[in-house]
Amino acid sequence: MGDLGTYIPIVLSLALSRHLDLGTTLIFTGIYNGITGLIYGVPMPVQPMKSIAAAALSDPSFAIPEIMAAGILTSGFVFFLGVTRLMKLVYWIVPLPVVRGIQLAQGLNFAMAAVKYIRYEQDLGKAKSMGRRPWLGLDGLVLAIAAICFILLVNGAGDDQSRQGGTEKIRKFLGLLPSAVIVFVVGVAFAVVRHPAAVRELRFGPSRMRVVRISREAWKQGFVKGAVPQIPLSVLNSVVAVCKLTRDLFPEKKAATATSLSVTMGAMNLVGCWFGAMPCCHGAGGLAGQYKFGGRSGGCVAALGALKLVLGLALGASLLRVLVQFPTGLLGVLLLFAGIELAIAARDMSTKAEAFVMLLCAAVSLVGSSAALGFLCAMIAHGLLMLRAWIMGVKLR
Repeated sequence: MGDLGTYIPIVLSLALSRHLDLGTTLIFTGIYNGITGLIYGVPMPVQPMKSIAAAALSDPSFAIPEIMAAGILTSGFVFFLGVTRLMKLVYWIVPLPVVRGIQLAQGLNFAMAAVKYIRYEQDLGKAKSMGRRPWLGLDGLVLAIAAICFILLVNGAGDDQSRQGGTEKIRKFLGLLPSAVIVFVVGVAFAVVRHPAAVRELRFGPSRMRVVRISREAWKQGFVKGAVPQIPLSVLNSVVAVCKLTRDLFPEKKAATATSLSVTMGAMNLVGCWFGAMPCCHGAGGLAGQYKFGGRSGGCVAALGALKLVLGLALGASLLRVLVQFPTGLLGVLLLFAGIELAIAARDMSTKAEAFVMLLCAAVSLVGSSAALGFLCAMIAHGLLMLRAWIMGVKLR
């Protein structure tokens, strides 16, 4: 459950504001989780496409048909790059400092959003921050701070070497504590306490699936407003960055290639989006979050997928009545640690030139709110630095 800090807020926001079918999304993302866990053998995440979600939350005219059109078009392009093996060329061309810049920007973006979730009340339906969060209460600052302290005590900074000291009993005890699961279960319990009537409003049975009808105008708007900004993010963060991060975290695993990630991401949306499931992708932030909270194999995401599938089949969209009361501060805590873990991946830049390119990419991506713009500027800067080093006859440092 290490990446639920991004999954729940986005899916809840779209379910509340754009009538996204929560039950259908749970069923399909549960299947996606199970398949990717089996294929890759690492905690490969399944997360909503964030640029498409942002377009839907900021534009009332960007409804379900436009969302699904954007997801199908984005996935079709990525799938094409995968089956033609052109994604391998992209993976080979993009230098590591640029990828680290994308990861740093995405991680800091998650972390800053998480701090807002913790400090301020949130209207998830409108994706807006409201007044300051009270200290006490079932969604107060004290609860969020307690969750942060609990996770730090259990997981530390996420370095496995930190668990080599101390007594064997303490190491085993901390290793068995699933901190993200505990935080999530506490959040569900508090959600029920906050609104007990929501339990009585639950209805058994899955949502009725329907094929989404997409008009010509919806295809056009989905392409212009959704697919165009999403494609660079999917290529860079969901394929290239995930592939490199998998190599860093799990060097013994060979299944997560640029080609395979492109194919699985494209294939799952080319099916699910036609039935109204939220367009999804893999994500470096989700992988970092799973790793941060102890995920080391595909079994953890497969278990999460089984849980999503059971909830989607058993309760369908009525589950929204309970989850809408989930303490937003606890979501912020999960998102905060996932974001920090992703940003920490940028610590391996060994030269000043690499650090410069990485920081330039991150700064432009954050300020310009565009991973594509940050990528372009960083690639140009990296090329100019290489040209300068070649002219001067020195190594790039």
